[in-house]
Amino acid sequence: MMSMSASLDEAYLRLHGTGPEFGGDQQGDHGLANHGPMAAEVLIRHGYGDQVSTWLDRYVARLIDMPPAREPITAQNLRDSLGGGRSRLGDWTEYFTRQMTERPWQDVLARWWPILLPGITAGATHGAIRVGHAVRSLIGGAGELAESELAHGLAFWAARSRPTPGATAPSGDLSPEQALAGIPLLADQSGLLAHRLARLADLPAWPAAQAALRAPADADDVPALLEELVRAATLRYLHHAHGSPILLVHTATAPNAVRHTLPALPKEMWVPSLAAVWSAAAAIVSAYAPDHTVPQAELPEAPRADDPVADLLERAVANGDEHVIKFTDTAVQVYRSSGDPDALAAAVRARELIEPEV
Repeated sequence: MMSMSASLDEAYLRLHGTGPEFGGDQQGDHGLANHGPMAAEVLIRHGYGDQVSTWLDRYVARLIDMPPAREPITAQNLRDSLGGGRSRLGDWTEYFTRQMTERPWQDVLARWWPILLPGITAGATHGAIRVGHAVRSLIGGAGELAESELAHGLAFWAARSRPTPGATAPSGDLSPEQALAGIPLLADQSGLLAHRLARLADLPAWPAAQAALRAPADADDVPALLEELVRAATLRYLHHAHGSPILLVHTATAPNAVRHTLPALPKEMWVPSLAAVWSAAAAIVSAYAPDHTVPQAELPEAPRADDPVADLLERAVANGDEHVIKFTDTAVQVYRSSGDPDALAAAVRARELIEPEV
């Protein structure tokens, strides 16, 4: 059986010729994120490395080739190139791949994290999530191909950089559970994510609702607060997922990705990281959460198997949907830290609502 690192390398080799998104309109906008590297990392981490190749056989068929590089990213044009869209994906990938050969990956990450952080809603937060999965693998001892994967994640984030309208840092005293419950919902939840997010600027209660979250006392308080946010978003998903089963997954997986990245970042970046991902998660709640919950009697329960985590993971792998796989990974982490069976039930709910692509 291949080691975790070797299995990841094989997956990255297959995926790095593909672009970080696919589909979309004629301009290449509003496409879907390539979840291949993230899902592969989760599968391998949980002991399903022998199934990654078969999973990728199905998944890669949906992807498109990496767009070619057109205009080099330089010190003179890099700020103007942020958010340049699909036409700049190849340029940014070439740039970050070169950066990884010139300095340690930790230095590249530390330099670019604060630059990219304001645009964390890039690709519905998938830029930050892909970076988080790559960093988690690198911290775990993965090699050069994981550094290349980090370059691809940073490139996607840079090309699709999108600020959260009216982003406001926490300065209140509410718990993440309370603060999420207080996020005002957009009256018009129609259209694509970009259209919905644009409406946040006109939502009067939006800045105050973000500010209501408890502010961290200092940088050392951030990991625990992020863990609370991931737990609250995961448990909230159980009752609210019907609003948008796929988009609402990211209210938990995005802060979880940031949480996994913190150990590789200088501490002075931790508090801004919490603020940015909190605003992004809150924005998705405002744009997609329903105004009513599903009665408890109609919701699933956690698996009743002797090993509910193993049962849950097995069923997520059998389902095969990339969002189900990633959200199950987060739900399992929440369950292991909190012992709350509703975290596992939330993953069952995702599996019920999200149909895998054939």
